[in-house]
Amino acid sequence: MKNERLASDAGLPATTLERYLALFEEVFLIKRIPAWSASTTERAVRMRKLLFVDSGLCAHLLGRTVKRLRRDDAALGPLLENFVLGELARQLGWAATRATLHHYRTRDGVEVDAVLEAADGRIVGIEVKAAETVRTEDFRGLRHLQARVPDRFHYGVVLYAGSTTLPFGDRLLAIPIEALWHTK
Repeated sequence: MKNERLASDAGLPATTLERYLALFEEVFLIKRIPAWSASTTERAVRMRKLLFVDSGLCAHLLGRTVKRLRRDDAALGPLLENFVLGELARQLGWAATRATLHHYRTRDGVEVDAVLEAADGRIVGIEVKAAETVRTEDFRGLRHLQARVPDRFHYGVVLYAGSTTLPFGDRLLAIPIEALWHTK
């Protein structure tokens, strides 16, 4: 449905838009992240999420300056999410645990930015926040996911711009984004 609207806004037939998106993916300008669903009867939205491989290029195309990004979390948030999802996609190529990258969104508006699913079915939900503090409501989507598939839910993580790892309940953690580049 969304591709049809995008095609209409661009003045292109949907088939042409799909060919362009496939070409952009082939030359590594974009990556499409599939939707995750626990079952075929779940109220999950099946639309793939579009990710710009180069977050700097994405910021430029959106007209975002460094000055604006420093003062406006609303402008920074989507770019930071794009950047983190790109990092996750790259790191999955060499990770010890084989996993696939998805996103999750229900028709009721519940979202999780990234869902990593291991071959054995375990999942890790990840939310990305540009803020330096974390609030309980930042875990809303992760708690929803945990309740939907408690036996498969391994961890829920909010990656944020702070500097301390914080527990937020059973298998729920807030972790600094910089942890993506640290190994233990």
